[in-house]
Amino acid sequence: MDTTRKLWIGLITLLCVGFAVLLWMGGEIYRHQPPIPESIQTESGQVIFTRADIETGRTVWQSIGGQQLGSIWGHGALVAPDWSADWLHRESTAWLSIRSQEQFGQAFETLSAGDQAKLSAELRPDIRANTFDEKTKTLTISNERALAMSQVAAHYESLFSNDPATADLRETYAMKDGTVDTAEHRRQMSAFFYWTAWAAVTNRPNQTTSYTNNWPYDPIVGNQATSSTFLWTVFSVLFMIAGIGLLGWHYAVYHGKEGPLTPPVTDPLRGIVITPSMKATAKYFWLVLALFLVQILLGATTAHFQVEGQYFYGFKLSEILPYSLTRSWHTQLAVLWIATAWLATGLYVAPAISGHEPKFQRFGVNFLFVCLLIIVVGAFTGQWFAVMQKLGLANNFWFGHQGWEYVDIGRFWQVFLFVGLMVWLVLMGRGLWPALRRKDEMTSIVGLLFLSTVAIGMFYAAGLMWGEHTHLSMVEYWRWWVVHLWVEGFFEVFAVAVMSFLFVKLGLVRGKSATVNVLFATIVFMAGGILGTFHHLYFTGTTTAVVALGASFSALEVVPLALIGIEAYDTWSHSKATPWMARYKWPLMFFIAVSFWNLVGAGLFGFLINTPLALYYMQGLNLTALHGHTALFGVYGMLGIGLLLFCVRGLKPDVEWNDKLLRNSFWTLNIGLSMMALLTLLPLGLLQLNAVLNHGYWYARSAEFMGKPIIDLLVWMRVPGDTIFSIGALFLAWVVFRTWVAPKTK
Repeated sequence: MDTTRKLWIGLITLLCVGFAVLLWMGGEIYRHQPPIPESIQTESGQVIFTRADIETGRTVWQSIGGQQLGSIWGHGALVAPDWSADWLHRESTAWLSIRSQEQFGQAFETLSAGDQAKLSAELRPDIRANTFDEKTKTLTISNERALAMSQVAAHYESLFSNDPATADLRETYAMKDGTVDTAEHRRQMSAFFYWTAWAAVTNRPNQTTSYTNNWPYDPIVGNQATSSTFLWTVFSVLFMIAGIGLLGWHYAVYHGKEGPLTPPVTDPLRGIVITPSMKATAKYFWLVLALFLVQILLGATTAHFQVEGQYFYGFKLSEILPYSLTRSWHTQLAVLWIATAWLATGLYVAPAISGHEPKFQRFGVNFLFVCLLIIVVGAFTGQWFAVMQKLGLANNFWFGHQGWEYVDIGRFWQVFLFVGLMVWLVLMGRGLWPALRRKDEMTSIVGLLFLSTVAIGMFYAAGLMWGEHTHLSMVEYWRWWVVHLWVEGFFEVFAVAVMSFLFVKLGLVRGKSATVNVLFATIVFMAGGILGTFHHLYFTGTTTAVVALGASFSALEVVPLALIGIEAYDTWSHSKATPWMARYKWPLMFFIAVSFWNLVGAGLFGFLINTPLALYYMQGLNLTALHGHTALFGVYGMLGIGLLLFCVRGLKPDVEWNDKLLRNSFWTLNIGLSMMALLTLLPLGLLQLNAVLNHGYWYARSAEFMGKPIIDLLVWMRVPGDTIFSIGALFLAWVVFRTWVAPKTK
């Protein structure tokens, strides 16, 4: 049995076992998800909230932006509080104040340290006690707790209205006035916030840890990191070290055993016939740049809301485009423009690989482009109406704002997008079919490319697996199938296969070597990637088993990055292999940037927050945004730009690019991203982490902390980096624009 066949067997086995465990654990999450009471009532029988209140309240929360305005269980936006942590702390302090007045006749804050410690110690068993009756589905609370809850609910009902008493707080949280339309909806949303906080502090039956594994950290209520969090953090580091050792051994044994390959005298890609469907992909790349520029503008606007609240340089922008909306569009456009670049690359290379132009392929490419435009405009319009409270709750799920970060668009538009991906899958299959039938050294690479295409098309269906009232824990489970497996998983396999094909086609790598390397890289990446999905679910109402699997396998995601410098060197070597490779200098430079940001953004900053203990304190802080920005744009964005330039080079082979502008674009994009990370996100995240450790998670996300002058200064320090980054994007757009408009030919 040859090496390629062994690797295929290994990959198929890995995928079968990995997804079997992933699905089985999904069943475990469902069975152990925090219960939603049919009724929450006092010992005297007064009904405070019902299940209908909680579920409707969640819909209200989703309609105003959901995870794009504050967060729940640590997942979401960073400016407003985490509502679970905020409610929990406000309820505990209100409860302590009630007891302080009853026992001492004075405010809790004025008590001696000893009396405060006494009341806090007495509160912990009461607030952590699980009084949910599984048979009647009723949660019974004390009259004292109900009074504390009413005080917190009154605060939220004021905050999400037009009440002048909380106007300053709304501005600090970047919330528009009248965020929620009616008093009843505000009351129901408070019910949802209460339930998420209840799950965060209430012990599971016969256990001493809460439904969210004691997240968030809040010493007053006894929420401390669990022993399993410490244990699996240690094992996570050990698994990473072992994985790096094994990868190093494999590299020493197998890498570089073949002799050097003499590159062709002329560029082999110059001989590729540009078909009508390949030409039709040009408009996709124009759309990519347009979406990229709009995303940058929305990102700058979103960041500015953090210092001016409801205003944009004196103009009350929140009345037209509130923070939750600009952030929604900013995060979604990041995925959309990167995904569009990769989808367009697939449509461009499919006929190039097979040498065959299927009938009506150009029509299919054009039809899909129109569908993408309709989806973007339609979905974003629905979200505007939802956030502005003009759509109504009945229509929100299907046409408005689902409130789940990165998968916010209404269900109708999700289904439409899935259909579009199926069209793309058919177009790719038709284009690749002749190459799939051939038996040569490229067969396995083409096969892996096609399988990743199938996975990209089919796995978006995970975003359709939840309904309007599906449990929050299960929504998070399926959501991360899309965000982690779809974006970070199969798109990466697709990109590796495309790049390998290009290098083989250019005559820089042997087909057999590329096949082995691609299959091995896919196995290594998916070994950690599939079950590593669970590291996003440590504190979303899951059990210790999820923590164990997530910690163990997500550590393996870092392993391939240990030798990333070798990949960067190989790519650089390819760029110097022959004089005609100068034509592809800048696409290859962006591929080298991918290697750098893979190490820094995905590797260093990713592992910084990856282990259970680290994420326990860092989830939802700017340290997660640090990883998100440097990994999403640094890796996937740079890769998208590299692929875009490669395809544009093929579409317009005789156009002479402005080398100076491309050089400036490359360095300003990378320098701007570095400044954004090092001048704002990293120091701000470290300050927040210090606040968490000293006071509790709630404080690091509070108005008191986020309103400090040092925080405003750090946010303003984004301006230089953002400006430099934006200039780089404009340089890139101008180069591509001039490729078609008044081009300079050789």
